[in-house]
Amino acid sequence: MTADKVTADKEPFDIDEAFRRLRVAVADLPKAAMFALRDRGYGNPFEQLVGSLISARTRDETTMAVCERLFAVARTPQEMAALSEAELVRLLNGATFPEPKARDILALSRRIVVEHGGEVPDTPDRLMAFRGVGPKIAALTLAVGFGIPAVAVDVHVHRITNRWGYVAAPTPERTMVALMEALPRPYWVEINERLVPFGKWICTGERPRCSTCLLLSMCRQVGVTTHR
Repeated sequence: MTADKVTADKEPFDIDEAFRRLRVAVADLPKAAMFALRDRGYGNPFEQLVGSLISARTRDETTMAVCERLFAVARTPQEMAALSEAELVRLLNGATFPEPKARDILALSRRIVVEHGGEVPDTPDRLMAFRGVGPKIAALTLAVGFGIPAVAVDVHVHRITNRWGYVAAPTPERTMVALMEALPRPYWVEINERLVPFGKWICTGERPRCSTCLLLSMCRQVGVTTHR
């Protein structure tokens, strides 16, 4: 089937309806790590900043276990800054790259104490001034930790929104810019919360489960060659 024929057979893409269907589709799936941490009581900006940094290239299940172990010992910049690097590496055991992550967490904790009076800064630029903090980590900290509208784009958000045909961007960074222009602000925080589990379990990278997907009638299936 040609791309033109696929598009012709589709409903117009309605972002409000897409989110209504997404909420149903992921209702019984495990939550994305940062939102699961929030729901377990680890939702303040510092916990979200540290948790997001730990989550980079680490499975959600591992991120949850590591964060809960770490936060049982240190939950504030002052407590974290007081740890030795060796102790922090031990607490991060299981996460990817524990040594560089320990150095980055110690460095940002100390800077938050010394330069920001113990308060996590609440702007993207000031967050990304910390070593190890990129656009996704900054956006998650703002969105989940502060409740400030921010679009956190990971591989799932990037893949799915381009697969829908809602945006057309070659990289997650460009997708973030495109979504900030196209996506209504009420969905800026929610898009990561919904699309991470949706991307892990339904709209997967290889052979997505299109035949049972609630969004199939709207999705343009851009780049999909095989599916289940």
